[in-house]
Amino acid sequence: METNYRIAYNKGWDDLKQKAPEDIASTMDVTYLSDNRQFIVPFLNENYIVDCNKQSIHKEADGTVPGIGASILILHYLTFFQTRAEPVNKWVSLKEIPNGGMLFYPAFHKESITGLIKTFGHQPAHLLECAQRIGGRPARFGDASAVFTVFPKIPLCVVIWEGDEEIAANATVLFDPSVEHFLHIESIIGLGGYIANKLIKLAAPEVRRGHDIW
Repeated sequence: METNYRIAYNKGWDDLKQKAPEDIASTMDVTYLSDNRQFIVPFLNENYIVDCNKQSIHKEADGTVPGIGASILILHYLTFFQTRAEPVNKWVSLKEIPNGGMLFYPAFHKESITGLIKTFGHQPAHLLECAQRIGGRPARFGDASAVFTVFPKIPLCVVIWEGDEEIAANATVLFDPSVEHFLHIESIIGLGGYIANKLIKLAAPEVRRGHDIW
């Protein structure tokens, strides 16, 4: 697993070298500092510095280095695009995203949605408390929902429906359909998993969820 992530991480840096920095900055709404060869990338409610000279990524505020999974997402956001596109302000589930969304949905549900249901399905208001800590804003779906600006062009919405003795709790993660232009399907899934994992940890910080790549 670690080897696969390392390969993807290294490829992300290789891909970054193949694109003009100014094109990346203008297309993906990030800042490029040409003197330092650094990108400033907003990721959730923090800015991250992507240093092309050092091939390093760290949080602007305190220098914290993100896990390799989050680092790959940042690199993919900078490098995957082929054309200029904009969010269309609609919401779809992973199943509706082309190039594998339907195929990968069962695994995504098992790995990410199930955890959201267990954590927030009987206390949906707690979702809003946790979401606010990472820049989430209340939305009007389900019994509780929050919208996140994960990257400048990638919004994401987490929705919870409360369960009781008669009706099972449920949850979903929604994407803007334009996400297919900004990330490939594996990274879209990774992004949904990243947000779910982050929220679950905020709700129950004492619970460890295996080896943390984020």
